This record gives sequence, structure tokens and C-alpha cells, in this order.
Amino acid sequence: MKMPVAGVDGVARIAILGAESSGKSTLSEALARRYDTVWVPEYLREFVEVQARVPREQDQFGIARTQLAREDAAASVARRYLFCDTTALMTALYSQVYWGRVDAQLAHLAARHAYTVTLVTAPDGPWEPDGLQRESEEVRQMVHRMLLETLATRGIAYTILAGDLPQRMAQVEQLLAAP
Repeated sequence: MKMPVAGVDGVARIAILGAESSGKSTLSEALARRYDTVWVPEYLREFVEVQARVPREQDQFGIARTQLAREDAAASVARRYLFCDTTALMTALYSQVYWGRVDAQLAHLAARHAYTVTLVTAPDGPWEPDGLQRESEEVRQMVHRMLLETLATRGIAYTILAGDLPQRMAQVEQLLAAP
């Protein structure tokens, strides 16, 4: 696979997508350390902690907009790569799961999936509850299937990362080293 060029801000934005409890945050942080750059944590975690509740449908657009704003801010200090722990596409997918629809503003943000590389973390490790943010192994598997279908429908190329953290790191290193 030929490594695509960096975006207009000079860094390659790497989208790390996946269902709940599939290792996105752990991988994002480890990749940022490995490549001496920054990563954008999933804003939803902060939202849930601060609000002490799960998001409502009307919160989804603001969550996605904040995630993108933090991504844009991090791009100014990133070095070569910016690892993005989730994107508006995942927020839209969860809107579909929980409310059966996606707000037009959120759909617009999700359609702008402009990432150099899209990685999908396989739900192959044990599912672990995480307070208010995680639901069940069944939902995790359903979201994974929906994510793959959404990426295929939108024509977004992606790489599935499987195994433990060292295996996933090796897969990403090989991908990013490709000419």
C-alpha cells in the first residue's frame, strides 16, 4: 500500500476508529509516543466524565465539533503524524445505533472524513465495562460490523488492526513505512 501524502496542515492525520473497548485510546497514545508526536483523545470520554451522564441525541453534533476542533488545534503542534482517537464518523455511527438517525449537521461533519490513513481496531480483546460509556460485547460486535459496512459504502480505505498492542504497533509501523 502506498502511503498517502500529508494533509494541507503538513501532517498526516491518522483516524483510529473502532467499537467500544477495542483499544483505540491505548493504541493512539502508544503511537504518539513511538512517533514523537501528539494524539487527540476521544472527547466523548471527557464529556461523559464532566456531565456525569451519557450523551443525548442533541449533544452529538457538539461532541463531534469539539473533537474536530481539538484535532485542528493539535495539528499545529503535531510532528509528521497526528493520531486521532475517533472521528465524527464514529459519532454519527453511534447516533444511528442509539437514535436510528443522524442529525444533518453531524452527517455533514462525518462526510468530511479527510484522513491520510484510516485504521480500525478489531474487537478481538476482552470487552471491559467502563462506567457509563460502554454497553456490552453484543453492541461492540454490532458497531464493528456497522463501521466496516459504513467505510465500504463510503469508499474509505482502511486497515484492520488485530492482536495485542505490540502486534498492532508493528502493523501500523509497517503501514507507515511503506513507500
